[in-house]
Amino acid sequence: MTVRRGRNFLQTPGPTNIPERILRAMHQPAWEYSGPDFVELARECLHDIRPIFKTQEEVFIYASNGHGAWEAALSNILSPGDKVLVPETGLFSFAWSNMAEQLGVSIDTIPSDWRHAIIADEVEERLRADKAGEYRAVLMVHTETATGITSDIPAVRKAINNAGHDALLVTDVIASLACTDFRMDEWGVDIAIGGSQKGLMCPIGLGFNAVSKKARGVADNGGSPRSYWDWNSRSMVRPEAYRWFSGTAPEHMIFGLREALDMIAEEGLDTAFARHARLGDATRAAIAAWSTAGAMEINALVPEQRAESITTIRVGEDFDVKQFQSILRDKFNVAVGGGLGQLEGKAFRIGHMGDINEPMILGTLASVESVFDILGIPHGEGALPAAIASLAVAHKQ
Repeated sequence: MTVRRGRNFLQTPGPTNIPERILRAMHQPAWEYSGPDFVELARECLHDIRPIFKTQEEVFIYASNGHGAWEAALSNILSPGDKVLVPETGLFSFAWSNMAEQLGVSIDTIPSDWRHAIIADEVEERLRADKAGEYRAVLMVHTETATGITSDIPAVRKAINNAGHDALLVTDVIASLACTDFRMDEWGVDIAIGGSQKGLMCPIGLGFNAVSKKARGVADNGGSPRSYWDWNSRSMVRPEAYRWFSGTAPEHMIFGLREALDMIAEEGLDTAFARHARLGDATRAAIAAWSTAGAMEINALVPEQRAESITTIRVGEDFDVKQFQSILRDKFNVAVGGGLGQLEGKAFRIGHMGDINEPMILGTLASVESVFDILGIPHGEGALPAAIASLAVAHKQ
């Protein structure tokens, strides 16, 4: 057994670091779940999560991970035999598509090279060609955790509008929520899907559906057979509070969420976005320096499309990603993600989202470079000075 001292640097793309405040908020006895104290706390959370999505619409909270929130969205608006359009962004667009297919939904995919964001013109072209209006929805991932790429939601919304199509815009914001600017109502998103374990800094276990009136109308008149996932049975319009969670509420997760919402409000969403951008820039500055030796490069080719919450680094065939992760974990107590899907064994991923600050990212980058030296992996010099300079410039502005 390896004994590790000091704080673990959890720089995976999720789960992310859980602040002590959230852990302490959860460390309490159970409450009477139908009593007035918990009902009021749950009501507060169901209202106060809305500004995180920048919506006036209802947000449904599930005791689930992000996959559960995916299924909730799909089952409420789609029936077996329905067709949807999925612009490919990486592994998670595929995983979401596979789930839809298991529910009997037909999938049309717009292929991607996993190095660029969604091309809105291609979405518009596909929708214009759909003269019969068969596509019920466009399923898009805002920030793709596998590739480290963020796509332009307003551009996709404009593509749908330009095509004169009635498809719902359904957006996975699991890896962008509270990390990157997202404006559900302003951008015309019909359903936004979130999870608790990334920018919200909570444990895995809560999934979210923020739902427009248009999507609610579709669900009222269709969808698949459902019970636990059903939006209508969970609506806050219903007076029985236990129905908000389709049964006994996940109390301790709600305790943690309440504290997370307070922490985000204290920092301010725009300040949180700026912090994520600052730490993302510092990470990318270091990788740019390392990349000059030719052994690695940032996966996202277009700088403006690089995610503020996660960076994916492509590596050469001589780079043993699992060995690298193992030494980084055992010798430095630092965890980073490996490549996923077609990038498995060909990339590693540094998460810079949630409860993270400058010393944490600098410590992670220094540890990564140390393992490069241990393994003899070629890398350019000056990565840490570049990251430090990036942070210094950002804080002077």
